[in-house]
Amino acid sequence: MSVAKESMSPGSEGHDDMADDKSLDADAMKLAEMGYSQDMSRNFSVWSVLGVGFSLTNSWFGISVALITGINSGGPVLFVYGIILICLISICVGISLSELASALPNAGGQYYWANELAPKKYANFASYLTGWFAWAGSIFTSASVALAVAQALVGCYQLGHPELVIEQWMVVVTYELVNFFCYLFNCYGKTLPGIATFTLWTSLVSFFVILVAVPASAPQHQSADFVFATFFNNTGWTNNGIAFIVGLVNTNWAFACLDCATHMAEEVARPERIIPIAIMGTVAIGFVTSWFYSIAIFFSVSDIDALQESTTGVPILDVFSQALPSRARALVLEALIILTGFGCEIASHTWQARLCWSFARDRGLPASRYLAHVDRTLDVPFRAHTVSCAIVGLLGLLYLGSTTAFYSMVAACIVLLYISYAIPVVCLLIKGRDNIRHGPFWTGRFGYVANGVLCAWTLFTLVMYSLPTVMPAEASTMNYVSVVYFVVVVIMLGYWFIRGKRTFRRRDERHEIVEENVRRGSVVRSGSMGDIVR
Repeated sequence: MSVAKESMSPGSEGHDDMADDKSLDADAMKLAEMGYSQDMSRNFSVWSVLGVGFSLTNSWFGISVALITGINSGGPVLFVYGIILICLISICVGISLSELASALPNAGGQYYWANELAPKKYANFASYLTGWFAWAGSIFTSASVALAVAQALVGCYQLGHPELVIEQWMVVVTYELVNFFCYLFNCYGKTLPGIATFTLWTSLVSFFVILVAVPASAPQHQSADFVFATFFNNTGWTNNGIAFIVGLVNTNWAFACLDCATHMAEEVARPERIIPIAIMGTVAIGFVTSWFYSIAIFFSVSDIDALQESTTGVPILDVFSQALPSRARALVLEALIILTGFGCEIASHTWQARLCWSFARDRGLPASRYLAHVDRTLDVPFRAHTVSCAIVGLLGLLYLGSTTAFYSMVAACIVLLYISYAIPVVCLLIKGRDNIRHGPFWTGRFGYVANGVLCAWTLFTLVMYSLPTVMPAEASTMNYVSVVYFVVVVIMLGYWFIRGKRTFRRRDERHEIVEENVRRGSVVRSGSMGDIVR
């Protein structure tokens, strides 16, 4: 494995301004060679990119949310061993993404890779599909995180007011407020690196406080046999293996969205080195935090049945209530999870906006000219950000009609993202891993294994995550993820045949403007770093 070393010391940033300027100039030239101008300022550091990446994935926060359904489809065994399984798969996913991000650093991420690597005849369509799958996955992810935070807030209120019966409209109103509040943090580019770093440390500190406080305060502790060998199957599936598999969507959600850092490639210096550090760092931190967190929580549970019949709708809040001597202390710990959830949603908005903006500049979306605009005063793709968040807000209304349909989007966001990763990886394998210019991060022969695992897991989840989570399946409990896939495919294919097939920017069209970009020295937008002339 060849991985270039990169200092992780915050104090090392800015120690050599001239060297940094040269790096930024070189990065802009590399971007010009891909057919793009430098429209975003490179304000992010390794820490802030890691902050965005981990704040979004935030595995231990995901496990807190996953308790609501995971307890019934595996219980402790699902989390303890499911996290290990998903982490191993995520390592392969992370390696596959890191190799491509290192070789082809571009804010378009997987849709750009597909366009470069696919056979010329299929490059445009493969890239177009990848872009739509990725952006749809990011939208659904933001919706699922907003719902998780909204449920936590409403659950906290219910804990203090036991007479309250939680209704769907209460969750939806809170959902919309959460979505709008987090929207505001992505409206000014210069503050985003600081926010990302803050949310990273907020998550890690919150994790440590809960990890220590809950087991230390619990009046009694479960046995090791309960934590490591107890399996619950309240799904109705007679086969425990199937029950475990349908429950894996919960732990998988806690390791989703690993492509996030790749879309920051045009906002950080030396992205071919920084992005792989952020991706693999996210997986490593995610495993350590989520696994030890799960063990600590299950050791501290005193009444597992109460979690399965939670009146707050937030089982982790009930765990805190059981473990801590006062309701106020339980609410303080839940407040840390909510604060972490806000950081997760802010990072998700950052991610979806970059996906929307970069895809629009290649004319992959309706109103692409409008969405591809970068506000030079705010230094963010403000229009892409606003439209993406508006769609997230509209999706929240679906919860009023059917909570089951809304929860289907959680599985959809995972699988759609996997598909968007698998398409460029398949194109890479067809082209030949040694037939592209490697970046600083390249794993050689092990990359074949990582690519194979990613592709196999994508097919596995596409089928198995479509199964009903409970049996017998009824209209109110059916898994509607297949319907979600159908709607997404109809929209993307409809636009492709109506307009996209003619307007989506072709690979050769992009390559044709490379020489013109370099010749004119217009690879950097005016006012950011000055014009670059070769």
